[in-house]
Amino acid sequence: MCIFCKIVDGEIPSNKVLENDDFIAFHDINPSAPVHVLVIPKKHIDCFQEFSAEDMAKATPFIQEVTSKLGLDKTGYRLVTNNGSDGGQEVLHLHFHILGGGKLKWNHYHDDPKKAI
Repeated sequence: MCIFCKIVDGEIPSNKVLENDDFIAFHDINPSAPVHVLVIPKKHIDCFQEFSAEDMAKATPFIQEVTSKLGLDKTGYRLVTNNGSDGGQEVLHLHFHILGGGKLKWNHYHDDPKKAI
C-alpha cells in the first residue's frame, strides 16, 4: 500500500484542508511554497494517464473549493501534476500540487540543458 493510500485510510496522519467522498486535500510535509497542498483521489490511481475524464470532472470543483478555502482563488496559485519518472512523479499515486501564498518563480529546468526537449 502506498503512502497516500495510508493517508486516505487514516494510518498516517495528515494536516487536512478538505475531504469529500472522492478526494482529500492536505498540506505537503516538505512545502515548496508558503502554501503547498496536495490533492489526491481516495481510490488509488497511479498517474494522470490513468485518470478518467469523469474523475477529472469531479476533481475540478474540489480543487476550486480547496483554493477558495485557502484564499488562493483571489491571489493566484499554481496547479501542478507530475506524471511518470521523467515528469518528476515521486509517489505513484496521482496527486495535484497546489502552490501559492506568494509570487511564485519558475525555476524548473531540464537536467541536461544541452539536450533538446
